[in-house]
Amino acid sequence: MRKELLIFGANGALGKGVTKSMLQKDYDKIYLFDFGIEKEKVSGGDKLIKIATKDLSIELNVQEAFNKIKPSSGTIFFLYSTVGGFAGGKKISETDEEEWNKMMNINLKSNFFIAKYFSKLVENSAAGSICFTAAATGLNPETGKSSYGASKSGLIHLVKTLALEGKPIKLSANAIAPYIIDTPANREWMKDADYSEWIKSEEIGDFADSIFKHFHFISGNIIKLFIRFGI
Repeated sequence: MRKELLIFGANGALGKGVTKSMLQKDYDKIYLFDFGIEKEKVSGGDKLIKIATKDLSIELNVQEAFNKIKPSSGTIFFLYSTVGGFAGGKKISETDEEEWNKMMNINLKSNFFIAKYFSKLVENSAAGSICFTAAATGLNPETGKSSYGASKSGLIHLVKTLALEGKPIKLSANAIAPYIIDTPANREWMKDADYSEWIKSEEIGDFADSIFKHFHFISGNIIKLFIRFGI
């Protein structure tokens, strides 16, 4: 049985780490989706295919991206979505509609469309598994993160629903919920933090791969990642 992997948001800080990790795994083909990805130099040989995307909060753009992938009864498809964004630092009374809509579009609406069209792909293939990037804030509300937390909480609900609906078509769904990921932007935001405790993007790729290896019995889980041992 062939194993093919789709990575959405492959050009971001998390996406690049996940891609680096996944290229070391035993997938027959890996598809990278993102803005400007076709210009990136990524070494993966014949098994690597780069697909440029547009705004994923528009359904037609997501549909067009998935049209590049052909369903197959002899293939198990896997998908990791790093698609998301952060905005915070304001109380609810200070948060404007633009920030609210931005978080909902990036963190929830885009991933809803990804879930929708991946389900259609798996329905016409052997089986599949999808993993999203949620956030600890989606499980445990924090002040100053209302729009971000609400969008991630919505994503968590989406994942749990997808896990239930996916059973008849052999589709499992999970999400990883980090507290913070070690990226250049987060280091700039928290300059005095102990970075050795932060989850590395490549480690998230390794962890997602371990979920995919056991996709046939791991589904509906939101796995919290708070700190790593500084070793």
